Amino acid sequence: MNVKERIQKLLQDKRVVRAAWGGLALIIVIMIYVWYGSHYETTDDAFIDGHVIPISARIPGHVLKSYITDNQHLKADQLVIELDPGVYEAQVEQARATLEAAAANAFNDIRNFERYKELIEKSDISQQQFDGAEAQALSAKAQVEQAKAALLQAELDLSYTKVYVPNAGKVTERNVEPGMYVNAGQPLFSLVRPDIWVTANFKETQITHMRPGQPVEIRVDTYPGKVFKATVNSIQAGSGARFSLFPPENATGNYVKVVQRVPIKITFNEPWDPKYPIGPGMSVEPKVKVK
Repeated sequence: MNVKERIQKLLQDKRVVRAAWGGLALIIVIMIYVWYGSHYETTDDAFIDGHVIPISARIPGHVLKSYITDNQHLKADQLVIELDPGVYEAQVEQARATLEAAAANAFNDIRNFERYKELIEKSDISQQQFDGAEAQALSAKAQVEQAKAALLQAELDLSYTKVYVPNAGKVTERNVEPGMYVNAGQPLFSLVRPDIWVTANFKETQITHMRPGQPVEIRVDTYPGKVFKATVNSIQAGSGARFSLFPPENATGNYVKVVQRVPIKITFNEPWDPKYPIGPGMSVEPKVKVK
């Protein structure tokens, strides 16, 4: 049997044909995998990130009214909390009275000082008396300025009885009810702003060819059939472990090399569609085209 006949016989053998096709398919899969791996980088260590602003009271007091509910959408500069203004209104009135009294005393002391200026020119009083009158006038002016500052602070504290949000956003972690007493700086709730992005923690070996401006496809675990277009915004200057609460000390103990992860900021190409509710901490899978 010659070579040609042997080849024809092998081609007629179904097992050989199947093995050949299987080998070819395996080669194709390996080629695709290698090509994909050299052109794209992906990770499942990625999450939605955003601005979470804690809204706190600037002054202590009892909560008089609350205008918010859980997960409510708020507009910028919207009134959300009112504290009992009674104590602060009284402080304003007291500060105004103190200012009026200080202004009256200053008026008299300044008039006396003006008269003393005339008398010192005529040598009808001593230099010590003149200096005393001048010092009293200056002290009276200072007391007026101090009273003005106290009134300004009292009015400012009164304005703080109304709490406004600085930006538009959504209410989360609400911890305030009418009637409760709050301290200055106590968080009342958190405000999640609508502008969000992705923080993806790629291995340091994956960012060799990664650069800002490269296109990204984002798949959110909550919406598996939806692909969102995004762009690499920036690469953190250092690994995530370096900026953790307890960064590693490689100079002590036994050193074991660990592949580090570097946070990459990825921004969406378009404003987030409210049809797809989402928030910080939700899992995503980004696919970055590096070549």
